[in-house]
Amino acid sequence: MVLRIPKHLVRKGMFIETVECPVTEFQPRRFLIKSEDAVRAILATSATHALVNQQHSTIDVDAVMHSAAKAQEEQRQHTLETVSQSARSLRESFVAAQAGTLKIETLGPIADEIAERIEAAPDVFLEVTRLKTKDEGTYVHSLAVSALMMQLARALGYDDDAVRELGVAGLLHDVGKLMVPNAVLNKTGKLDANERQLVRNHPEVGYRMLKQQGNVSGIVLDVCRLHHEALDGSGYPLGLKGEKISAEVRLATVCDVFEALTSARPYKKAWSTKDAINWMFDHNQMFDTKLVLRLGSMFS
Repeated sequence: MVLRIPKHLVRKGMFIETVECPVTEFQPRRFLIKSEDAVRAILATSATHALVNQQHSTIDVDAVMHSAAKAQEEQRQHTLETVSQSARSLRESFVAAQAGTLKIETLGPIADEIAERIEAAPDVFLEVTRLKTKDEGTYVHSLAVSALMMQLARALGYDDDAVRELGVAGLLHDVGKLMVPNAVLNKTGKLDANERQLVRNHPEVGYRMLKQQGNVSGIVLDVCRLHHEALDGSGYPLGLKGEKISAEVRLATVCDVFEALTSARPYKKAWSTKDAINWMFDHNQMFDTKLVLRLGSMFS
């Protein structure tokens, strides 16, 4: 029997019928994997799957698949628990920010927890955060954006302190939505002019809220205020263009839009990861395409 398996499950002892990539990229076909070097060579290809012949394999392929499925379910449960607890903590932080009593240092551990979860299993993390309810939508969205920002920043070579600061920025980027009525945030139909303006005001409202704290870094403030800016100047609230938008804000914008596109909202269905990345790449007048491609590579 031939099984089609994700390439990350390929093991020494499996008999490979084919690796699903061009032969010019990986030539061997119908061979027994005899070394870890061969495993690494398959992992390095652009393929996502390989075809494995169970009969000719020298290891129990079913056992490998069962073990992987069990590990994935354990990852999923751990991630669910982390996201649920982190969402509750973030809700408390938003309320504290509204009251002017936010302790910014309490957000670091939240960022660390979700960074660990997305690093362990990016696809599982995205799957779990897509399950948000209406009541927790803003908080889980912020957790997901924070995690994506940290993962992308780490891939780009940011140091640990900078990664954590960007994680905190992601957690707080939508704090201004606390002042937008849930009836507006969860509306299934088209927003009227007043409702649209309420939503568009949230970056400036959040920025002012955080600035009054007196203990929030410039990067966190910028991400909160400017994450809806676009490279062509079509964004808001300031209509900034090109180089006037910092690298950190560009990174936040890409992660924010990606998470929004790949999540179900009251007014739309969730897009696939591939469709979201392709759409953002095609709109290169708005987004930093290098960041879009690097983000997409995290889920290929």
